[in-house]
Amino acid sequence: MLILSLDTSAAASAALVSNGVVLQRFASTDTRSHAEVLAPAVERLLADAGVAGTELGALVVGVGPGPFTGLRAGIATARMLSFVWNVPLYGVMSLDAVALDAAHAEGEFAVATDARRKEVYWARYRAGSALPELVDGPYVGPAETVPDLPVYGHGAGLYAERLTGPARATELTPDAAALALVAEQTLAAGGALRPTTPLYLRESDAKVPGPRKKALL
Repeated sequence: MLILSLDTSAAASAALVSNGVVLQRFASTDTRSHAEVLAPAVERLLADAGVAGTELGALVVGVGPGPFTGLRAGIATARMLSFVWNVPLYGVMSLDAVALDAAHAEGEFAVATDARRKEVYWARYRAGSALPELVDGPYVGPAETVPDLPVYGHGAGLYAERLTGPARATELTPDAAALALVAEQTLAAGGALRPTTPLYLRESDAKVPGPRKKALL
């Protein structure tokens, strides 16, 4: 199956994957330009591969956890492309991509990504013969709330001194190619993927204005 995968839970990334092989990939290091870079990146990936969007077998999008603006950009783009190309769309938790990339993990471990505000998004996993199994999470909170386990991901590197367990593979961030591999293996095993409902885990900073106060006479 030919899969186009998108993730904007941290930086923006996109990938074309088929039968476990990453054919094309794009990754940005900028965490604040998702909407500007994602659509052109998708266009280039398809053009370089000589593939039309309608030829895809599936679209996959990371559903977070992540900040509002970033997640909205990726999920809205994936939903629009799915509708236009009439291609099925699946969601995958973005932390699952980091868990898959934690190739040397054994037993139980945690994954942590940067949630800003001196906090991390994290989840607990158990290493398996194929995909890591999600045991608990996801959550958002201070690094001290992460269990006493080896912790993989960029969030672990940012707050290594505050973790109870050791920080490992601190260069890892959610990646579209790994997301596609998670989706591919899950579907091949007869498993179910997530809907594309975003995992924000926090209240929005934007608030609806209240009624205007009356001016004093």
